[in-house]
Order: sequence, then C-alpha cells, then structure tokens
Amino acid sequence: MPPSGPGASAANGAFAAVDLGASSGRVILGRPADGKLALEEVHRFENRPVRVHGTLHWDILALYRGVLDGLRAAGISAGTAPGDLASVGIDSWGVDYGLLDADGALLGNPVHYRDARTEGMAAEIDKLLPARELYAHTGLQHLPINTLYQLAAARGSRQLSAAHRMLLTPDLISYWLTGLGGTETTIASTTQLIDPGTRDWSRPVAEAAGIDLSLFWPLRSPGDAAGTLLPGVLAETGLEGPVPVTAVGAHDTASAVAGVPATGDRFAYIATGTWSLAGVELSSPVRTEESRLANFTNELGVDGTVRYLRNIMGLWLLQECLRTWRAEGGPHDLEALLEGAARMPGLRSVIDAGSPEFLAPDRMPERIAAACRRTDQPVPRDPAETVRCVLDSLALAHRQAVFDARRLSGQEVEAVHVVGGGARSALLCRLTADACGLPVVAGPVEAAAYGNVLVQARTAGVVNGPLEALRGLVRESLRLRQYAPAGDQAAWERAAARVREHGKETPCA
Repeated sequence: MPPSGPGASAANGAFAAVDLGASSGRVILGRPADGKLALEEVHRFENRPVRVHGTLHWDILALYRGVLDGLRAAGISAGTAPGDLASVGIDSWGVDYGLLDADGALLGNPVHYRDARTEGMAAEIDKLLPARELYAHTGLQHLPINTLYQLAAARGSRQLSAAHRMLLTPDLISYWLTGLGGTETTIASTTQLIDPGTRDWSRPVAEAAGIDLSLFWPLRSPGDAAGTLLPGVLAETGLEGPVPVTAVGAHDTASAVAGVPATGDRFAYIATGTWSLAGVELSSPVRTEESRLANFTNELGVDGTVRYLRNIMGLWLLQECLRTWRAEGGPHDLEALLEGAARMPGLRSVIDAGSPEFLAPDRMPERIAAACRRTDQPVPRDPAETVRCVLDSLALAHRQAVFDARRLSGQEVEAVHVVGGGARSALLCRLTADACGLPVVAGPVEAAAYGNVLVQARTAGVVNGPLEALRGLVRESLRLRQYAPAGDQAAWERAAARVREHGKETPCA
C-alpha cells in the first residue's frame, strides 16, 4: 500500500520537474519526505530564440537537448538503481506549438509567440466570430499571441497543410520522450479553443475559425499517465527504466498556482517571470461582458480549478532593458540597478505594463522613454530611473489586476502571493504590497517546480490530499518573506488615473 498523508516518503523515490520558461529551462529534482519537499536544481540551460528569414523561432531541439542533459543530471543525483527516479513531469509557457507529419516528424521549428505574424489576425477572426461571442465560448483574454491567432496566421501554409498532428510545447517534449501523444488540459486552455466550463474543446469556435480539432491528440488532465521514457531516451540519459512520465499542470502558470503556499482560498496570486499573471483561483469561469472588457482570462488549473487572471508584460520589460544596456556597454548589473532604483522617488513616471507596444523585443529603454514623453511624464534620465519606472509600473498593473479580479469574480482577497522570479526582488514585492494595500507573501521562486513535483508525487501515492494539503507541504518546506503595505494609497490611485487618462488601462485591447 502507498504511504499516506502529505510528506510521506516512498523508498528510492525522487521526481524530476522539467520547467521550460521563455528565457531559460531547468530540470529540478524534488524529494518529498517528513512533511516537506526538498528541491534541487540539477540543470539549467538558456532558451534563446532564433530569427530566420525574418521569422522568430524557438530553438526547440536545443531545448530538448537541455531536457535530456537535465534528466541525465537528475538520474545521477537521484541514484543509479531502477526506481530512483520515480517520474518525470513537464511544464512550459503557453500558446506555442509544433506541427508533425504523418510519420511523427517535426515540420520546422515552432514559431515564437513574439513573432509579428499574428498582427491583424484578431480582426480576421472577429469577422468570423465577434469578440463578444468568442469570449462567451472560451472566456480567454484577448492577446495577439494566442494559438487561435497563430493558426489563423498559418492558414493556407504548406506546413499547416502537411500537418497530421499538432502538439503544444510541453506535450511535444513529452511525445519525444515517450512516443505517446496527448494534449494536457491546462496548456490546451491557452489556445482560445477550450470551453472552461466543460473543460473540453469549443467546437463552435473551431468550426467558425476553420480549425480541425483532429490535429490535437486527446485531452488528458494533471495526474494522468503520459507514457514511459523510450529506450533511446534511457540510453541518452543513462537512466534505468522504466521511468514513467506523468501529466502535470503543463502550463507553467498552472503548476505555479498549484505551488502557491496559501492558506484557505482568500488569496490572489501573481506568478512573475517574463510575464506577470495576476488573479484569483475559482471553481468556475467568469464570462461576463464586463470581464471581457476588463480583458480577464479563464485558464484551467489543477484539480478542476479555473485561473482567473490578467496577463501583464512582466519582467520582460526589465530583461529587455538589461539586454540593451549590456549590448551598448552601459550599466547592466541588476543588483546595483535595483539598489539605485530603490533610492529614486516613487511614481515619478509610470507606463501601462500591459500595452502591446512593449510586446516585441529590442530598444526597450527607448520605447519606455517614448511612452513617458507621449504621456507628458518625466522621461527617465538614466538606467536606475528606468528600472524604477518599470517596477512602479508593474506594481501598479498588479494592483489593478488584483482589484479587478476581486471585483469581477466576487472572490475575497486577504493576501497577495508573489511567486516566480519576481519574488526575489524585495523592491518589487514591497511596491506591490504598497500598491495593493494588502500584505504580500513572497515565494517560492520555483513555484512551478513545486506544483509540478507535487502532482507527480500525489499520482505516485507519495503524498495525498487536495490542493490545500499540497500547499501546506510547500509552506512547511521554505521560509517565506512577508511585506506589510505602507505608503499613500491615494498616490497609487493618482498614478492609476494617469494611465487611464491616456487610454492605456486595458492590456492588449
């Protein structure tokens, strides 16, 4: 019989979380024992897009190589006996996909969501299915990067015509590892082709958009079996089989929200990374017209939950600034810039952190300066002032998203949990607490890995219980930092009014 209770340990059991982010990938080994979950990062690798003939692609084979190297490292860390690596789970960013021919071969490197090919596609889809009707079916936020618009842009291409199957990024990696196809529900919910009420495909949307749903393998849910590592993969990684692959919350935000160390349900979360995804966890979707106009999304979560949230541009703004300054030989030491930003006066200049004008790469400091100039605000004079503008703007966007999520869903919020890379920044967490007027709990940074491992471990019978029990195990496993709100709420409201005044309050509208 399997051990019972959260934190019960299984003999010779460790779980590998493959977590692919938009700027880097990592393989993290998790070991539940004694009511806690210990994580160990065994391999990290860069995720660098490649532009070929004007099209921005993901280097998917380099990512897969990183996964194989990470699994080898996980096996070495876990042990050498069969069963030492109990399972593998894969999560990644949403919306992007690979196309396979009838023999299962990849038809070209997947196109990056930041590529310009989706420009104008929302207007094309709107002719087939008006935005109000589309939202009533899918409840998904309007974002030009959504899979629906990517498929509209690919319509008529030889590649799509030759495709026999389509796999979203984490499902593609799983297919290469196991030889078995499947479409995990949380990642599928980022396509704008899923009905969040039925948790199944929205056939009216697919039919209106001319999308053949037979391209997708059948849906599977977090906790379902996804196959075992192929003999060739075992040889590549040095692992002893059989090693099962378990479906987890394959959208990294779904895994991150499962790893939020909240008590009860009166919380908001902000999953920070390249994007900030801010919202609340619900049992059913909100598909009102007011919700659509506020540009909120209803994505699927673990254990039948709905992630009601808004996408905000996130740390991408800061990452791109650092990349530009580094290339120009300017100051780019993040810690020094954050220290300088903390000394700058707050809310001097703010931008709309959800505006599509910041979606594309390159020249980010210049674009931030142009936005400040256009809205009659002081233009940042140096990198430290630019960083302060970015962090103030992110905190302001977090505030608006939390307030709107609470208002539109009716969900009470007593605390805000900041997880992901932004949890490392004391300044961003403090500003978010001040902006929201609510306590902020920061951590874990690797929330997606916690959620990923815990779903695997529960499937294996190593831990038991609903999400609340799993979250309790996260709370016991690390030291969380807390930030009490301070400052002048009226000042944040004035800053929000400045953004609204210039018609920028609705992201990507």
